[in-house]
Amino acid sequence: MRTQVAIIGAGPAGLLLSRLLALQAIDSVVLENRSRDYVEARIRAGILEQHTVDTLTAAGVGARLQREGLEHSGIHLQYPGVRQPLDFPSLCGRTVWVYGQTEVTKDLIAAQLDGGPPLLFEVSDVRVEDVDGDSPRVRFTDADGVAQVLECDAVAGTDGFHGVSRPVVQGAGGRVWERTYPYAWLGILADAAPATDELIYAWHPEGFALYSMRSPSVSRLYLQVDPTEKIEDWSDERIWDALDTRMALEGWSVTRGPVTEKSILPMRSFVSAPMRRGRLFLAGDAAHIVPPTGAKGLNLAVADVTLLAQALVRLLQEKRTDLADSYSDRALARVWRCTHFSWWMTSMLHRSGDDFDAELQLSQLRRVCSSEAAARELAENYTGLPLDL
Repeated sequence: MRTQVAIIGAGPAGLLLSRLLALQAIDSVVLENRSRDYVEARIRAGILEQHTVDTLTAAGVGARLQREGLEHSGIHLQYPGVRQPLDFPSLCGRTVWVYGQTEVTKDLIAAQLDGGPPLLFEVSDVRVEDVDGDSPRVRFTDADGVAQVLECDAVAGTDGFHGVSRPVVQGAGGRVWERTYPYAWLGILADAAPATDELIYAWHPEGFALYSMRSPSVSRLYLQVDPTEKIEDWSDERIWDALDTRMALEGWSVTRGPVTEKSILPMRSFVSAPMRRGRLFLAGDAAHIVPPTGAKGLNLAVADVTLLAQALVRLLQEKRTDLADSYSDRALARVWRCTHFSWWMTSMLHRSGDDFDAELQLSQLRRVCSSEAAARELAENYTGLPLDL
């Protein structure tokens, strides 16, 4: 087999990269070790920055997003007795959209299978070779058990933290930064109409809570819990009671409904550098992970592959290496900015430490809620900073 770019991993990063390359007449093949059903069922983030929405729309996969997605003009910050709205258009002139990553993935897969570049599910034994030269290759076993060799000009590793790509890059040297947080999120999907027009980020002495949504009839809610908690110890009633407590506000209440999905998500920050070795380029979770508080995971992946697509087009069509050579540094500049913002939001809102720490958190929340400058800083980061910093 022969292609110009071999893409390992059929998450949003890999699928969007293939789409962006195809629009510039660059051939690719996408390899995925899971089944289509598994990939399309993964529940992930749901907040899209303006740049992400614009990129998906320009790539021809934004029709359902525009039709079914929910545009949001801000968030609410809450601490006991106070719920403060932050209006993003007035603060920074941008908005965000609520549209689940699961739906983004479905849209991209549908486009890929409708006359797009090859997308191979359920491959195994993936190995990347000769990335330090100009003719790398990827060996794998296809879904029928047949060994294959994919010759290419470049490889994109969009296969996540546990994938095969990052160890190859790290094998040539590099650094890893990691922080594990002393709390996790218990998340639920519920068939309940949201009781709020915008997301609510709530600080409470018993722990953080987040009120989000997926549609006018489906709510997505989260509770801060200890990472050692087991999901079977949390009945639906216990979850709803905790949400009522942590989001309590006079004259308002959480809308309850049947819980259709619940899970516990550990929280950590992770950055691996560099994001390139020779003709192998990393993007998305293969290179970085952020806690979900700042809604940056999917958006960072989109920013990565937008930069990477530009670099690969320049490299393969114009035979110029400048954007490929600078890709890792340019991507990491935005990664670290978003990593800081995600850490800041997480540290401000999640209860940990002693009462001294709690008062510091409340002081920061009051500052954001009362200062236009502080609120603007949050809004600019939340809605998305420039692609190339």
